[in-house]
Amino acid sequence: MIRALLLCVCIPFFAFCQPVIETRPSRIFAEMGGFYTSGKPTPFWLRTNQYGIIPNTLPYATVRVGVRQDYCYYPLTDVTSPLRRDRFGIGYGFDVISNLNAQTKNTILLPEAYLKARAGAFEIMAGRRREVVGLVDSTLSSGSYSWSGNALPLPKVQISLPNYTPIGFTKGLLSFRGNFAHGWFGSQRKVQHYFLHQKSLYVRLGKPRWPVKFYAGFNHQAQWGGYTDQLPESLVKDGHFPSRLQDYLFVSLGNSLGRLGGLDTTRYSKFDRENRVGNHLGTIDLGIEFSSRKISVLLYHQSVYEDGSLYYLTNIEDGLTGLRFRSLNPVRSGLRITGAVVEFLYTKSQGGNVFADGNHFRGKDNYFNHTQYQDGWSYFGRGIGTPFITPVTDSRPELSQYGFFSNNRVRVYHAGIQGGFARNCLFQVKVSYSENYGTYDVPFPETIQQISAFMMLELPVNQRGLLVTLSAAADQGDLFPNSSGIYAGVRKTWDYFKYRIRK
Repeated sequence: MIRALLLCVCIPFFAFCQPVIETRPSRIFAEMGGFYTSGKPTPFWLRTNQYGIIPNTLPYATVRVGVRQDYCYYPLTDVTSPLRRDRFGIGYGFDVISNLNAQTKNTILLPEAYLKARAGAFEIMAGRRREVVGLVDSTLSSGSYSWSGNALPLPKVQISLPNYTPIGFTKGLLSFRGNFAHGWFGSQRKVQHYFLHQKSLYVRLGKPRWPVKFYAGFNHQAQWGGYTDQLPESLVKDGHFPSRLQDYLFVSLGNSLGRLGGLDTTRYSKFDRENRVGNHLGTIDLGIEFSSRKISVLLYHQSVYEDGSLYYLTNIEDGLTGLRFRSLNPVRSGLRITGAVVEFLYTKSQGGNVFADGNHFRGKDNYFNHTQYQDGWSYFGRGIGTPFITPVTDSRPELSQYGFFSNNRVRVYHAGIQGGFARNCLFQVKVSYSENYGTYDVPFPETIQQISAFMMLELPVNQRGLLVTLSAAADQGDLFPNSSGIYAGVRKTWDYFKYRIRK
C-alpha cells in the first residue's frame, strides 16, 4: 500500500518524460505441510521427479523457505509491448527444506542455491539449480531420459544459451540453445570426489511464429575422476581414476582409448584402455511442433546412447517418445484443460544380450549401471535420469538385488493432464503403467507389472499469495510395495515489485 502511494506521488513528475515500468524480479516463499501414508515406502509419484526433496520413507512434516531474484523485464518499446529481459543482469535462488521425522534424524536439504549472471544471450551460473535436460515436456512428463529432476541437483558451474537464440544472418530461421558445465558429485558410497561433465546443443528450424517448427539436438553426460579403495587394479590404477587436463579432454570429446596408442599404463587401467575415461550417456533428440493461436502440439523422441549401441543402430528401438498438447488460450474461469502428455518409454533392447565388440554388436548396454562408478548414474541414492529405471533399494526385497539399478529393461506407458477450475484453482493428474524385466545379467523371473498414479490440487485462499496444496499418490503392483499417501500444505509467497524509468 505504501509503495503504491509513493508511486502515485512520483509518477506525475515523470509523466511528461519517460514511462514508469513495473517489473517483478523478486519472490520469497514459505511453505509448511504434513504427510500421511498407509505403508512404509513413499508412493512413487509423491517422491519422483521432486529433485530429491522427499525421502523414500515419508516424514510427518516438512518446512520449506526460499527466495528468488530473476532478471528484470520491461516492454520492448512501450508498455503494451511483449516483455523481454535486460541485456545484462544478475539473479539468484536459494531454497532450504527441513523434513521432520519421528523415528529418524531430521534432514535439511538445499535443492537450490545458485547465482547467475546474464550478458546478452549468454548466462553464467554457479551452484545448484533445478533443471531438466532434453527435448521433453518438463511438467507432465514421466521424466527426461538422462536428466529428469529426480535427484537432488548437482553443484556445478555452467555457461549456457538458456533460450533459443536466432542466428542473425538466418533472420530467425535457425535458433540454438545449449550448455557446457562442470560439476561435482562429491563423495558417494563407492567413489569419492568425482566430477560431472555435461553439455548439450539443440537447434530449432523455423521462426517463433511459424505454425510448424523442427527441433534436433543432443545432450552428453559423463562421470569421471575421483578415487576409490574398493576396486582392483584392473579397474583403477592406485585407486585414482584419470583426472588430468588431458583426461578432461578425453571425457569432453568422448574419445575411445581403445583406438589410441602410447597410453601410460601406470595411470590408465586395463578397463580404461579398452573403453573410455569415465561413464558416458545421453540422448539424441528430435521433435516437431505444430502451433496456432490457440494450441501447441509437440511430438518428440529421445534416442538413448551409452555404450556405442546407437552408433551401430542395435538399440534403435530404445528411447522415450512423447506427444504434448498445450493450450495457448488466455486464462479464464471454469473447468479447462491447459496441457496434456502421453509418453512411451522403452529400454528393453539395449542392443541385445551380447556385447561382442569384435563384431560390432555392441549390446548389453546395462543402462545407468557402470563397472567403475558402481553407484551408477545416481546422486545420493536417486537416479538422475528417468525414474522408471529403478534402484535396487526401491524394489520389493524378494526381487533381484543385482547392482545399483536392478531394473533397467522396462516398457512404460504414461499419461498426464493439467488444467484449472473455478477461479485460479489448478489440478494435475499422472498415471503410469510399467512392465519391468530386471537386467540382462539378472532378469526378473517373470514380467513385473506396476501402476502408479498421482493427483494434485492448488487452491488459492486469497489474492495475497496464500495457497493450499493437496497431493495424493498410490502404487499397485509387484515392483514396489503397495502403498498410498497424501500431502497437505500451505504456501505463502511475497512478490517484491520494482519500478524504474524507461530510458
